[in-house]
Amino acid sequence: MSNRILPLELIDKAIGSPIWILMRGQTELTGILRGFDDYVNLVLDDAVEYSPDPRNKSEIVTKRLETEILLNGNHVAVMVPGSKGPADSMASQAT
Repeated sequence: MSNRILPLELIDKAIGSPIWILMRGQTELTGILRGFDDYVNLVLDDAVEYSPDPRNKSEIVTKRLETEILLNGNHVAVMVPGSKGPADSMASQAT
């Protein structure tokens, strides 16, 4: 038997870990993955939202969300388990 892993199995392994989520459009979120369902609706703790400033598209607005949040799976484009987001990505590119 091969060592294939299904998408929902990968998400299941990420529960309790940091995750970086790129939404459709230009919004990104980071947080701790607490749960998900078969539609890939996600529950995050300690979430931080990164979105473009509507007045200056080159600036990024960071917003800390204080409570658990539920993300609609239809709007999730990419998930990066184990990553802490854009800052984590930029740091790894610098080394």
